[in-house]
Amino acid sequence: MDGSGYPSGLTADSLPVTARLIAAADVYHALLEPRPHRAAWARDEARKVLATEVTKGRLDGDAVRAVLEAAGHRVRRKTSHAGGLTAREVEILVLLSRGMTQKQIAQALTISAKTVSNHEEHIYAKLGVRSRGAAALFAMRHGLVGLEAVAD
Repeated sequence: MDGSGYPSGLTADSLPVTARLIAAADVYHALLEPRPHRAAWARDEARKVLATEVTKGRLDGDAVRAVLEAAGHRVRRKTSHAGGLTAREVEILVLLSRGMTQKQIAQALTISAKTVSNHEEHIYAKLGVRSRGAAALFAMRHGLVGLEAVAD
């Protein structure tokens, strides 16, 4: 998801759902298999590793949930938003997508402009994007904002 794996350089928005599922399944399977340099991981430990990879932005949370559920793990239902964003990050992403400045967002949410800036950096990192336009495109593709909201 963050562009650190194979194929090199592709980030979240460039990876189809099938590739995300295969990546999660491959990591899970590899952990369960013994290797010359280590023993096979226990199922619960492999689950924890996958959860950590989601938190770090390397694997897709929905794909990991699907793989774990298929493998017979009890899986909590999704509590985060698209791209692993928090509720506050989604709120800020929506306002960014509507063209509001950091200062305007800060005033609207009664937080500091620096806090908005920090959230914006986290949003870009989680989504694997480098610009407000790319973040807005992600928001549109995931139903967080409509085309009419961005055009305003």
